[in-house]
Amino acid sequence: MSKIVVCGGGGFIGGHLVMDLLRQGHTDIRSVDIKPFDEWYQRAPKVENLQLDLSEKEACEKALAGAHTVYNLAADMGGMGFIENNRALCMLSVLINTHLCMAAKKHNVQRFFYASSACVYAADKQTDPNVTALKESDAYPAMPEDGYGWEKLFSERMCRHFREDFGLNTRVARYHNVYGPNGTYEGGREKAPAAICRKVIQAKLSGKHEIEIWGDGHQTRSFMYIDDCLKGTQAILASNILEPINLGSSELVSINQLVDIVEGIAGIKLKRSYNLKAPKGVNGRNSDNTLIRKYLNWEPNVKLRDGLEKTYRWIYDEMTKKK
Repeated sequence: MSKIVVCGGGGFIGGHLVMDLLRQGHTDIRSVDIKPFDEWYQRAPKVENLQLDLSEKEACEKALAGAHTVYNLAADMGGMGFIENNRALCMLSVLINTHLCMAAKKHNVQRFFYASSACVYAADKQTDPNVTALKESDAYPAMPEDGYGWEKLFSERMCRHFREDFGLNTRVARYHNVYGPNGTYEGGREKAPAAICRKVIQAKLSGKHEIEIWGDGHQTRSFMYIDDCLKGTQAILASNILEPINLGSSELVSINQLVDIVEGIAGIKLKRSYNLKAPKGVNGRNSDNTLIRKYLNWEPNVKLRDGLEKTYRWIYDEMTKKK
């Protein structure tokens, strides 16, 4: 029952991870985030909650004091609209992982998890909506998403070299579009599943049965439900997998198909308009899960419609409460 520190614990994935660790019976948990407590997505009273700016070296040393296991989920990020318009802010997250690695080395942390992203993959592998699923080696030669992707790829290397040079036991997972309840669904940082749920709900509540879609709707992605993300993250940290590994669903859908599913959940059909000037990212991205099946005999298994239904219901309740 050694101390577990969740960095970014006030965020979407971090909040769910803290709650999951509590359900498993862990009692010595520290949750750290830069946001004021009233802005945390989930906050558990039985946990040591700290508000710290983890881009600062001293804050990282305070956060990791006495830690056995560290999950680094902290980053300044959001959906495509945010990362395409805030590249410098995304790059500055390199300070978080750098100072956390230094603090982990200083405090003799036994296990260190870094949450990377599918945005590390080379752009020339993602030009076609009918994309070949991305395998781990497709990150090199490097041509990642400008800003956010470069920071993630650099931080992956930082973890590797701290392991090789200093013996810090690091594990890295490349997340592919994590979604679910208790996350961002408005304000500019939300990702596609939450944004589409919000837009469909707005159309239903307002009676104006129209929806704007960013891009032409043919761009493709895979989306991983939060429960699968939590299971995969903890399995990877406990494993002997040294190289960065995909953690994502292989269920490929277009954005138009994503809208179809949410419309089906809502019981509504909307008139679609396409904003071709809006940020839309690469044309196609999917997760090749060959390695995670080989190493762990496991891959995410929550079907997209099932996860979206839970997400839609939560966002609907939140939006109607506000009204």
